[in-house]
Amino acid sequence: MRIEQVKFFEGIPNSQNPSGTTYSQENRKAVAEILQSTGTVFYEDDAFGELFFNGKPRLPVKKYLPDQTVISGSFSKIIAPGMCIGWMYAPKEILKYFNIAKQAADLHTNFFCPKILHRYLTTSDLDTHPSTITAVYRKNCRLMCDLLDDLLPGLTHTHPDGGMFLMATLPVGIFSRRVFDEGIKKKVAVLPGHQFYVDGGGDIRINFSTVSEEQIVEGMHRLARVISSFR
Repeated sequence: MRIEQVKFFEGIPNSQNPSGTTYSQENRKAVAEILQSTGTVFYEDDAFGELFFNGKPRLPVKKYLPDQTVISGSFSKIIAPGMCIGWMYAPKEILKYFNIAKQAADLHTNFFCPKILHRYLTTSDLDTHPSTITAVYRKNCRLMCDLLDDLLPGLTHTHPDGGMFLMATLPVGIFSRRVFDEGIKKKVAVLPGHQFYVDGGGDIRINFSTVSEEQIVEGMHRLARVISSFR
């Protein structure tokens, strides 16, 4: 299929789920350059864009492709996990179709949570909480990466600049579903890569956002024992 025939392209430039990887600024420009001579709509999923460990947001693809890009984000990642409220910014002609689709999907958004969110946004500093949680996420991520390197030297993994997840690639011959099943028995949970990729049977996603440093240390030791049992 030629790129001119592609109608809709979704990307996650910032701290991609599940890998945790981030587009470089050069790659963002390259995506825009490829699409600008086409009719393709680029959907920029930016749920993790405010969770960079250094606190410096990256320029979105929309900066380089304003008339063809839809960008959205989520308040649940930066304010409260249970508050599943997002936002979307798009050209008017495109946005009207999303509004129609949303009406068909849920008829009416719950009213109470948006009122709470509105009060929070009008009475609090929105930047304060994300900077607090990213400091914790950064420390947790670095600890997890260091432990993976020390305990499982044959395993490769991503080194996220932000977000909540990293992706590890298991040694050849060890499959993520078997690691998941055995891990549950040992009370350590990972998510098998085939949930995300058709060829992800050797990958596992690990979350570092909801656990303490002590839990990370214990969890990585348990995971190391699980993976070593297959060798």
